[in-house]
Amino acid sequence: MFDTEIKSLKSLNHYLLKLVESRLWLKVIIALLLGVGFGLLLSPQNGWISKETADIAGNWLALPGVLFLKLVQMIMIPLIVASIITGIASNDKDSLKKLGGGVLLYFLGTTIVSVSIGTILSQIFRPGRFLHQQALAEHNEITAVPTENPELSFGIETIPDAISNLLPENPLASMVSGEMLSIVIFTIIIGVAVLSLENALLRPVKLLLSAIQEVCMTVVKWSMLLVPIAVFGLMAQLTSSVGLSSLSGLTYYVGVVLLGLLFLVIFYLGLIVLLGKSNPMHFLKKIRDVQLLAFSTTSSAAVMPLSLQTAEEKLKVDKTISNFIIPIGATVNMDGTALYQTITTLFIAQAYGLEMSLLNIIVVIVTIVAASIGTPAIPGGGVVILASVLGSVGIPAEGIIIIIGVERLLGMFRTTVNVTGDLTACMVFNRFYGKTPILVNDKTLKI
Repeated sequence: MFDTEIKSLKSLNHYLLKLVESRLWLKVIIALLLGVGFGLLLSPQNGWISKETADIAGNWLALPGVLFLKLVQMIMIPLIVASIITGIASNDKDSLKKLGGGVLLYFLGTTIVSVSIGTILSQIFRPGRFLHQQALAEHNEITAVPTENPELSFGIETIPDAISNLLPENPLASMVSGEMLSIVIFTIIIGVAVLSLENALLRPVKLLLSAIQEVCMTVVKWSMLLVPIAVFGLMAQLTSSVGLSSLSGLTYYVGVVLLGLLFLVIFYLGLIVLLGKSNPMHFLKKIRDVQLLAFSTTSSAAVMPLSLQTAEEKLKVDKTISNFIIPIGATVNMDGTALYQTITTLFIAQAYGLEMSLLNIIVVIVTIVAASIGTPAIPGGGVVILASVLGSVGIPAEGIIIIIGVERLLGMFRTTVNVTGDLTACMVFNRFYGKTPILVNDKTLKI
């Protein structure tokens, strides 16, 4: 019974394996390129159709994408809640004591590294300077909003309130409003409490959670049917509204973000070598399917079953570790998203001609580290959090309009990096806390 329930989330990977075998990632890339091309044809800048007609056509083209996003958002919270509680309940208290604090410190450390990489690259390459005039022309009234002293939005006196607000007074209200960090903390508390139940009560709880996971993955399977059409429609709509000139002006910004994500992956591979004591090339080869699926779906929550299967069967990570790290990491460990938010925040500030002092940049870093921990593991989740980050540091949140045309593309890459970070964490902690193969075999034989 114990072994079967541990594998409940991993056993749902059959919903995802067909997507890997059908090369969903390739279909997504083709749909993305076709969407850009079709969007350029629809663009009012060509003079072939009016702006009103282009807007109407764009809304219809985007409909599959909107439906896809709604479907994934609809099941994201119950899937993550069920997965975290199941992962914790599948462990014992001693394992949680060993893993809990270390995992959270590790996640915080890698997030700080990712934000630091983003800050350094933004200051070196300053990608926003190429769109400075465009930003002023399109959002002249926004730049008139006072933006001085953004550091006043964050101070030592606000820390106690920020900490107390992490515990939700009404968990259902937090779920409705999408406050992911509060939801995760609430879920972890419930998961630890579930461990104190007797086996007679624990079994029906696990069965209920397994049923919720099964239902959620069924909805994920349905939503994945829309992915290529969704990508085509969203890219066509965005390209037709933004235009080729704006897209070409964003190329430098996209390059800086991708360079930062590459450096972050190199950092992960360094951890694999130094702490995981493994071959980084073998690691990349074994996680390729998860990376391609994450690239296609832009949702680290949706690929959790395949991530678990990869960690346990290909990377040989102890089940105790993978069942704890993967579900929590899908929401808390968002290094790729944190790096993207850092570069984008400073990019928009540069585009508006706002000079950021060292103190301003530190405020940005602290805000993004806190915000990225609660970023929803869904398509577009990073943009939702980014809007609040911009507002909290005094940068016009409307500046997101500048980068919305390439957000989907960057979302694919940063989600790939996010799941790579989760699997890297599994390897690192398996090196120090995992059981030896002999002990695992012994346990399996006894079961």
